[in-house]
Amino acid sequence: MRILTARAPGKVNLSLLVGAPREDGLHPLVSVVQAVSLADELALAPAEGDADEVVCPGIEGPNLAARALALFREATGWDAPPQRLEIVKRVPVAAGMGGGSGDAAAALRLAAHAAGGARPELLHELAVRLGADVPSQLAPGRVLMSGAGERVDRLPDPEPFGLVIVPSPHALSTPEVYAAFDRLTTARSREELDRAAAAALAGERPPPVNDLQDAARELCPAIDDALFEGAMVSGSGPTVFATYPTPEAARVAAATIPGALAADPVTAAFGEVREA
Repeated sequence: MRILTARAPGKVNLSLLVGAPREDGLHPLVSVVQAVSLADELALAPAEGDADEVVCPGIEGPNLAARALALFREATGWDAPPQRLEIVKRVPVAAGMGGGSGDAAAALRLAAHAAGGARPELLHELAVRLGADVPSQLAPGRVLMSGAGERVDRLPDPEPFGLVIVPSPHALSTPEVYAAFDRLTTARSREELDRAAAAALAGERPPPVNDLQDAARELCPAIDDALFEGAMVSGSGPTVFATYPTPEAARVAAATIPGALAADPVTAAFGEVREA
């Protein structure tokens, strides 16, 4: 039996700037996204039943990876026998680390490999339909995400550094965080967002700012207890993280922070499909 495996790394937003809602209701943003070594494990193999199935122990409700498989079949006409996709969760759920989005992106990579390949442009189109964070995680690494997530520009892989990540027992709804942002925060102008995108593409270090942080803190006050020196919220929270100049420095720091774990940045090779 052929089994394909892939890792779906979580991500942190090293910088996240947010504009006012567009006519379609989505917020334009500019974000430098970094994939990290905290990752889910996915395996795709023939199913015993008569339909595709996605199994994710401990997680209930709709699964974005299941939708990714269905969209891939619909868009490509892939008529392989039913498949079973098993996900072992490591990335916290509803935590601002793109766990579900990363799983959906990995599901697209696995399906494309099983089908003998697919155009990158098509995978990107499907990722956009699945959600704002999915396109940036199709080829995990460091990217600039703009528009409402539909535009992704690859950035050079960084020099080695380390991260300390503090997961939270709480969960936040991304739409609720954006709604709170609209109430609490002055949105960035189109010009500000354009300047930030141009600076990132020119290789400038992104400002350590998350425009959603105050909204996340209002909805989840426990974030304040987790914010240690130099830390910020990732995405819509409630996960907090900080960067350190070396992986060793991050490991030393993580040992002193309750509930913290050390992680490393990863490149696209980290998420490659392999045959078990």
